[in-house]
Parts: sequence; C-alpha cells; structure tokens
Amino acid sequence: MAARSKARKRAVDLIYEADLRGDDAISTLAERVALADPPINDYTISLVEGVGGRRTEIDTMLRDYSEGWTLERMPGVDRAILRVGLFELLWSDAVPDAVAIDEAVELAKLLSTDDSPKFINGVLGRILRDQVTTPNG
Repeated sequence: MAARSKARKRAVDLIYEADLRGDDAISTLAERVALADPPINDYTISLVEGVGGRRTEIDTMLRDYSEGWTLERMPGVDRAILRVGLFELLWSDAVPDAVAIDEAVELAKLLSTDDSPKFINGVLGRILRDQVTTPNG
C-alpha cells in the first residue's frame, strides 16, 4: 500500500473512531498525535483536520447525495470513507478527482460491505458530476 493510501486509511480510522465515541475528529486526532509512536503522517493530519473543519458542509452534501440513505443509517465506516473522499474530491488540489474516488472505493473494498464500493462510487460520482457543472468554492 502506497504512503498516501496508508495515510487515507489512518484518517478513515481516526474519523470512524471519533464518530463512534461521539467526539469530533480533531480532538481524537490530537489525542492520537500525543500518543503516536511512530508519528502520524502529515497527510493523515491534513485529511482529519480538513474533514473536521468542513464537517457540517461535508455532511450536508452527503445527506443531499446519498439516495435512499440517511447519514445516520449508513455504516459508520462508509461515513468515514465518504467524508475523506469528499474532502479530497472538493478541497484537495493535490489529488486528482479520479484518484480521490478510486481511493475511496478501494478503502470501501478493504474495510466495508460488498455493496459499499458501488454506493461510495455512486455518491462521490454524482457530487463530482454536479460540481463540474456548478463549481463549489
């Protein structure tokens, strides 16, 4: 697994953990950074901070685009993957759109249900399609 892929997985793990505990991801990240040996990758930190900083906006978009699912009803790991994938898709200039979606799908294959990769691909694909026609700042 490439370094950025590992960093994404760690970000998903931290966001998922925070969600389960009812904490915000940035607080959970701060706890883990203080305890981490070896240190947490800088890209993991930027992803968790980015998702945490845009959580309301990200969750609103996920609610709008998750056809047939409420955010609360989704498997927790899918929520975490979608949050990271959406952050990379819309707010990370360092990651091409296709890579952001592909990495999210690969994480779903690794961590979630058999139906999750298709679901995550569909949600992120719809968001990308709409963002291309009506860009979001």
